[in-house]
Amino acid sequence: MNDPEKGEGLFDCREAYVATLEALAETDSRIVAVVNDSVGSSKLGGFRKKFPERLINVGIAEQNMIGVGAGLANGGKIPFVSGAACFLTGRALEQIKADVAYSQANVKLCGISSGIAYGELGPTHHSIEDLAWLRPMAPHLTVIVPSDPWETSEAIKAAAALDGPVFIRISRMPVPALKHTADFEIGKAETLREGGDVAIIANGTMVHRALAAAQLLATEGVEAKVINMATLTPLDEPAILDAAKTGAVITIEEHSVRGGLGGAVAEVLATHSPCPMRILGFPGFLPTGSAEFLMERYGLTADGIATAARDLLAK
Repeated sequence: MNDPEKGEGLFDCREAYVATLEALAETDSRIVAVVNDSVGSSKLGGFRKKFPERLINVGIAEQNMIGVGAGLANGGKIPFVSGAACFLTGRALEQIKADVAYSQANVKLCGISSGIAYGELGPTHHSIEDLAWLRPMAPHLTVIVPSDPWETSEAIKAAAALDGPVFIRISRMPVPALKHTADFEIGKAETLREGGDVAIIANGTMVHRALAAAQLLATEGVEAKVINMATLTPLDEPAILDAAKTGAVITIEEHSVRGGLGGAVAEVLATHSPCPMRILGFPGFLPTGSAEFLMERYGLTADGIATAARDLLAK
């Protein structure tokens, strides 16, 4: 049996992204790729080889890259604009707001190596604010945080089919393939485990950790409901309200505790169904260190999530 804790049975979601993009490009000549000198880290070498005239490398010029993507969209193309999430969003936020979201340009923004995947490169390369920056642009910008290769592939297909701007947060950190319980649909959460004592809502790289925490809690007689909230905007509010019926909600994300998944869930609960809640994530600027070091330090592990659940239930 594969053991994710030992690095077995783990997959890079970037591979699913590029494989799906190449397959889409085979049948749709409108699909083009735009990158910021990140062909390698975005894994687009194969795409460039197959479709050399349909990959545009703008160099390290993220603001210009967004403008190029918007121009291509206005010309009838479907541009997938890829770059490290920290630079794609942080350097070009105004262009994303004005040229893509406000203008409703059919641009697909792919934030590669999101969260703390570049942990050893320090805070300048950590991308733990991107969701807080982009989420307020709803309903003009769809935001998706896939959890594994299959969901990444499905998110790319859904984004290509959607007429409008999309941001997809794609990690480079290896994750296990999950046993999904439903087809991927933008705006719909997925319940991966039923439970009536506490609800754990997660997305991205945190989903498999939430499931592992639920298994730990089950050995103690605590049944945790686990929800994969892959779409951050539009948000599945009914799923959140259903989670609140357990009486306690925990959110976990590879992001700041401010403005991301936890903030979105808290807004829904505060407005419609207040209940005890705990938001797990990063407190602010982080030290330099490996992703696993940072996850361990800030409690974003199965043990850390389980501990937070026990504390919440005790109170």
